[in-house]
Amino acid sequence: MLSFLAACRARPQPFPVAHSRSFFSRPPFPAGLRVSFRPRTPRIPSPTSPLILLQSRHLSLGSVFSRPKPSPSPSPHVVVEISKLEAEADVNRHDVPKQLTLFQALVSTNLKQSYEVVISRWEKMCEFDPSSPLLHSSEAFRLYLTCLVNTGQSASVFPAVRRRDVLIAANTLVTPAPAAPADTANSSAASNSPGTAAPVSPPSPGLSESQIIGQSVLASTGQPGASDSFSHRLSTALDSRGGAHLDPIPVVIQQNKSWGSSLIRFVLSLAVGSFFFLVILSVFFENTGLMKAGPAKAQFEPTEGKTVKFSDVHGVDEAKEELQDVVEFLKDPTAFASLGGKLTKGLLLTGSPGTGKTMLARAVAGEAGVPFFFASGSDFEEMFVGVGAKRVRELFAAARKKDRAIIFIDELDAVGGKRSSRDQQYMKQTLNQLLVEMDGFQQTEGIIVIAATNFPQSLDQALVRPGRFDRIIAVPLPDIRGRAQILKHHMKGVITGKDVDTKILARGTPGFSGADLQNMVNQAAIQASKEHATEVSLKHFEWAKDRILMGAEGKSRYIDPKNKLATAYHEGGHALVALYTEGAMPLHKVTCIPRGHALGYTSQLPEGDRNSISLKEYLAQIDVSMGGRVAEELIYGPENVTSGASSDIQHATSTARAMVTNWGFSRLGPVFYDTRDGTLSSRRKDEIEEEVTNLILGGQGRATTILTSRIEELHRLAHALVEHETLDAEEVKKVIKGEPIRNITQVLEDELSRPNTD
Repeated sequence: MLSFLAACRARPQPFPVAHSRSFFSRPPFPAGLRVSFRPRTPRIPSPTSPLILLQSRHLSLGSVFSRPKPSPSPSPHVVVEISKLEAEADVNRHDVPKQLTLFQALVSTNLKQSYEVVISRWEKMCEFDPSSPLLHSSEAFRLYLTCLVNTGQSASVFPAVRRRDVLIAANTLVTPAPAAPADTANSSAASNSPGTAAPVSPPSPGLSESQIIGQSVLASTGQPGASDSFSHRLSTALDSRGGAHLDPIPVVIQQNKSWGSSLIRFVLSLAVGSFFFLVILSVFFENTGLMKAGPAKAQFEPTEGKTVKFSDVHGVDEAKEELQDVVEFLKDPTAFASLGGKLTKGLLLTGSPGTGKTMLARAVAGEAGVPFFFASGSDFEEMFVGVGAKRVRELFAAARKKDRAIIFIDELDAVGGKRSSRDQQYMKQTLNQLLVEMDGFQQTEGIIVIAATNFPQSLDQALVRPGRFDRIIAVPLPDIRGRAQILKHHMKGVITGKDVDTKILARGTPGFSGADLQNMVNQAAIQASKEHATEVSLKHFEWAKDRILMGAEGKSRYIDPKNKLATAYHEGGHALVALYTEGAMPLHKVTCIPRGHALGYTSQLPEGDRNSISLKEYLAQIDVSMGGRVAEELIYGPENVTSGASSDIQHATSTARAMVTNWGFSRLGPVFYDTRDGTLSSRRKDEIEEEVTNLILGGQGRATTILTSRIEELHRLAHALVEHETLDAEEVKKVIKGEPIRNITQVLEDELSRPNTD
């Protein structure tokens, strides 16, 4: 054995693997966890000469203390004392008191390295020499177990206990050559003479000495499981049973559970299982048709109801002319086939919502006198895969049962959108089935497919190719004549006053669809009924139009008189600039009553439908938009201008930007500039912004010139708006000329005579 001082001067080499098998199959490193301990037949080591033991380098106290560790080191005096004790213990290996003195000195340092030295010495001495009296020393075993616990290896205590009991019971106890040790309790275990073997007695059914020591060590260090009855029973069972391959130890883990938790778990499991079972069962019944009471109801049947004719459709004369060919084909298909002509299988109606696409399709069926099958794009798809394709087949199968029929599919983009390679296969089944069905029947069958969509650009190219929906019919918003026809048609059942002129209403509703006009007539009739009027007058139609365009009036909203006057000046500025600017749309109405999110509103109506707008008209739009802000600056000063002109500035800016980038109305020339693609240079962007600013400032300057020269008219108009709240174009012209208009007393009496409709 190397001396302690020599070990301090030289870094010790690690132990050879052949000489490092632990006491209970622990890893070669002392810090390894002892997590398994299988009983085995003890191996009697071959005799080892003292020279070999001296050449075997192991973990010594000097090598431990010589390593640089962050933990504190003992004093030199303690190191010298322990080195002396180590030398004496190495010379007298079977002297239990000397070994105990060294163990106690090492444990008293309270260092992990010292604990590992104790563990290493005890394991090697007892493993290589099972007859060593140190194995029978209770105090040495207690110190060994204490070191295991202090190094965090509490789980190895019971395996060490079991291993010690096995070695004591399986090996012959030999009395050491020197005199009997001082510890009489330990020497009594070795009372047999040398060379004689004592019979091995079976373990007692109670706790052994090792088990008592192990539990006391765990209890003294506060480790869990020291007094646990389960650990007691387990250690007893392991002591009484071998646990070998031919004699295994059966282990049964029993968990104490209350009946409540078991019932809840059973109910939850039953609910989840029932849900999945019902889903699978419903899919099976849906696809197989089993267990259905009686014959199944047809999914698609001809739509019944009021027959619609072309005379009921107004404002889309061009679309009706194109659909007239379809009507003639359905009435007499042989007339087209006799000369070799073939009519298209599918017609696609495109246009804004509410323009009458569905009514046109119903009118075609009504004129031809054939069944009309209606289906929406959302009717095909459901949560189950394959249902969409199945319903497409059912729709066309139902149409083929008729001699002649029209299939109308509304919102075609719901199922006919462009396909992508990233889409799942089941998402393409409905569209693929529709493509197949449209190519699967002959023209002579007399079936026409009409579809409608608001987004024709989103449809798949295979759907609009020749042979399917190859004929696209645009259904635009009605013009002024079409709006007049639609209003006249919807007013047939409405009692209207003599002052109602459909031409005036049509001129005041640009951009309205047929559905909007129908809604306006209905709202006007409802409002007249609320007022208990005998007829629907023009003011009711104007009220309905303003409600659709601007929202409900905020008459109950309290507006401060100063703010109301400021709003009147703002709207008066718009009205005066619109009256005196060449190219501006004619003034229709101006009001300072809050509507929707606006505090006031100035309405302009064109003389007719405008398909193109000139540069002068665009400049007039900018002038009128800036008129409200200019009026506030003239009356209240630049520092008191409010944020009420935000929407006006946005409209003027968007108009000016479109003039520069889209329409070529600037010094940059007739060039289209796409500001979103990022190809414009910084210099060109600056020039565009400069042109937009110049156009807006120019409009502001022209509006300032008009209002400055007519400041008195602005005052009269603003005060008249505060008094009357709403003025039409004729009343505005009278006010700015100083002529009297409606008596405010009469107006108030008319308002008070109306019943409260809230």
